[in-house]
Amino acid sequence: MDTFKMREKKDSTLNNILTKAWQLLTIIFTTIRNILENMGVKFAPMDVPMERRLQTIAAAGWICLLMFGEILAVAFTVYLIRTSYFYIGVAYVLIIAKQRNSGCLGQRSWSWVRQWTWWSYLQAYFPIKLVKTVDLSPDNNYLFCVFPHGVLSTGCFVNFATDATNFEGIFPGMKSHMVTLQGHFLVPFFRELAIWLGLCASSPESINFVLNKKNGTGKCAALVVGGAAESLNCHPGLYKVILKRRKGFVKLAMKNGTPLVPVFSFGETELYEQFKNPEGSLVRILQDWFRETTGIAPILPLGRGLLQYSFGIVPQRKTVTTVVGKPIEVARNPDPTEEEIDRVHTEFIKGLEDMFEEGKSKYLPHQKNARLIID
Repeated sequence: MDTFKMREKKDSTLNNILTKAWQLLTIIFTTIRNILENMGVKFAPMDVPMERRLQTIAAAGWICLLMFGEILAVAFTVYLIRTSYFYIGVAYVLIIAKQRNSGCLGQRSWSWVRQWTWWSYLQAYFPIKLVKTVDLSPDNNYLFCVFPHGVLSTGCFVNFATDATNFEGIFPGMKSHMVTLQGHFLVPFFRELAIWLGLCASSPESINFVLNKKNGTGKCAALVVGGAAESLNCHPGLYKVILKRRKGFVKLAMKNGTPLVPVFSFGETELYEQFKNPEGSLVRILQDWFRETTGIAPILPLGRGLLQYSFGIVPQRKTVTTVVGKPIEVARNPDPTEEEIDRVHTEFIKGLEDMFEEGKSKYLPHQKNARLIID
């Protein structure tokens, strides 16, 4: 009996300690929250539905994957090589070296990976929408020319690297392949995700493989023409794309006789802000130097957090509408002249401008005076 009373007393003491500790933590949290709110930080309500919480976690996981995924993958590979299982790590690295070219052609996509629930929550977070303006024949291949890059090309990824917006249902008989940096296919483990998503490398050889009808039809290579350089122009309300000096994609299309399809993601630049970096500023000079040296645009995305809306690296919850425009037919020309390339390039610019003017009132309702700046 005495033993039971002693145990009951201990349990009561422990419960009191835990209760007081929880009350203390609640007071500390409430105090910090009040201080931050007085400083202008806007917190998410406590009664946010679980569905929206999961969407926010999916978006946070997406940006963390892009920012830290490759670093962690390389670190794990180095760790593996330094353990007693080093032979597994060494063998894997040798396989990557041997398959560095064949693995980046978009051939080994895996539907199960493209249909992960993660991508569905990511799509619903913004949400991201895919709009078709005309049908595409599966008897052709197409070069999707996507603008703008934004910070992460989120619209391009969700629409053309996953099945979250039902691309194959909207365009029956078609398969999409997002184009990305070739360096991603050299990173252990991370490259497998890129391969299973059906990505292809941003090299003429890889894109030609996708577009060449000898390798099959019904394929779309989704290329973000402006590349990393364009991401430095990403600011809310600004639609400045790099296109005037980008003509290589036109030459690729002409060599394969592949229609060029203008694609515009309205709302892409609204997802993040970044530090002000006008042309000629010290910040922009350093960013351009780093990008030209490494191929990576050094951007610190300014978004929101998991539990508050004022700062963090999670993208803003803004709608992104990706519109697939009317294909521009291109005659096959294995060796086009500069004049021929310029003629098609001019026609493409006109098509992109017309699509932006037509779509901005529908998909940018608060920016009716927005204009497309082509650099």
